[in-house]
This record gives sequence, C-alpha cells and structure tokens, in this order.
Amino acid sequence: MASLKDVQTKIGAVKKTSQITNAMNMVAASKLRGAQQKMEDFRPYTEKFNQAMGNLSSNMESGQFPLMEVRDVQAVELVLVTSDRGLCGSFNSNIFKLAEKLIREYEAEGKKVTIVCVGKKGNAYFRKTGKVRKSYTDIMGSFQMFNARAIAQDVAANFLAGDADKVHILYGKFMSVAVQKPAEEVLLPVQPEAGEAVEAEAGSAAGDYIYEPSPTEIMDVLLPLYMNVMIYHAMLETGASEHAARMTAMDNATRACKDMIADLTLLYNKARQAGITAELMDIVGGAEALKG
Repeated sequence: MASLKDVQTKIGAVKKTSQITNAMNMVAASKLRGAQQKMEDFRPYTEKFNQAMGNLSSNMESGQFPLMEVRDVQAVELVLVTSDRGLCGSFNSNIFKLAEKLIREYEAEGKKVTIVCVGKKGNAYFRKTGKVRKSYTDIMGSFQMFNARAIAQDVAANFLAGDADKVHILYGKFMSVAVQKPAEEVLLPVQPEAGEAVEAEAGSAAGDYIYEPSPTEIMDVLLPLYMNVMIYHAMLETGASEHAARMTAMDNATRACKDMIADLTLLYNKARQAGITAELMDIVGGAEALKG
C-alpha cells in the first residue's frame, strides 16, 4: 500500500489539475458565447447568399464561368479547417478521420490529393504525409473576413491553373453545445442548382427574376464572393465548435479529477487506518510481553 505522504502528494496534484481544468472550462464557455453569436448571425446571410447564387446559376451552363467549369477529375484539393489549439476532445480527430476517408477513396481511384490546412492541428497532423500544399496557422483565434478572402483567392488560383479539378472544404459543424459533427462540402467547381429546387427552398412562386445588370455580370462578381462566404462560414462554425468541444472536455476532466480525489482520499484513509492499527498492535504486543 502507498505511503501516506505519496497519497497526499497525489491528492494535491490532482486538486491543482482540477483547478486548471475548471478555469479552462470557464474560459471556453466565455469565448463560446461570442463565437456562437457571430456564427448564428452569419448563418442567415450564408443561406440567402446560397439561394441567390442558386437562382442566378439555375439557367446557366456549368462551364460558362471558369470557377464553374466541370472537368475530368485527376487532382483533388481538400481545404481542412481545424483549430489552432488542442484540449478539445475528439473534435479535431473527427475531422481528420473524414479527411482520411476522402483521401483513401480518391487515391484508390488513382487521383492526386493535396491539402490546404487552416489551423495548426490539421497542419501538424498531415504535414508528414507530404500532401500539404499550403497552411494557414495562428489565425483561428482571431480571424476576419480578409483571412477567408486570402484563402479563397489561393484556392481559386490553384483551381484556375488546373492543379486541382475539384475542391472540398472540411470543417466542424456546430450542432449544439454538446454536439459538433465533421462536415464536408464541394467548394469548386461551383455547381448551378436547379431553379425548381431553389424556388421550393425559398417557398416562392415559379417565375423568372429580372436582373440589372445582367445575371452574367452579377455572377462575375458573386462567384469570388461566394468562395469568401463559404470559407468564412466554415471558419466560424469551426471556431464555435472548438470552444464548445473544449468546454465539454474540460468539464469532463474536472469531473474525473473529483472522482480521482474521492478514490485517493479513500486510499489515504485506508493507509492511515492501517498505520494506526499497526501501532496499536505494537503497543498491545509490548504490554503483553511486559506482563509475561
């Protein structure tokens, strides 16, 4: 059985760990409120933007614009949005698993796969594979729209140069404080949606809209903005999901520390009782020896 001093040292160490995890839980909860508010405020804008893009592109051919050109896929690029910091449970590893599944599927078909990592964790995980084309680290803590614009311009330039025929974006989708799921969407080529489907989603009557200037001129401007919006949306979702996952992980760690303290306290009491019993036995044995 462990000595009393060893058990006391362990109890003290676990109590300090509990204080740290509890503080991290409160910090994550504080950051989550702001990140969740930004994400929820941006979601309606993203949905309306997608509806407008779907309506504009419904009567256009897929190859009418360079960013809408559908090619025979030989090279695929994955834009992987993860966190810069760890201690958020399995949040990042779930995104890695989804990315690895896509990589295996494409490589089994003989296609080349490259990765653009947004966030330190994704870059650290895939760096040794040699598939990382570019990485953006130390931005997930305080990113802005201009960060998403820079990423979108780089990905679009790579697609237009013919180095990628298809681009997926992978990120952590915020479902609730307790649930965050990895999500995947096709970023490029931008696919036109059927007009009937768009109208059904919007709940509007069938008919054509009249645009000024022409839909072609509008699409020339909106296509780059569409990529900015999609990447910024993915970063907002990942940011909120990261804080929620960290808050849950630190809460679980604090609970585990409390359970460990209870177990160690019981062990301490047993060791202390065993020591007292041994001393009493020595006293009683000595007294009996003196009587004899």
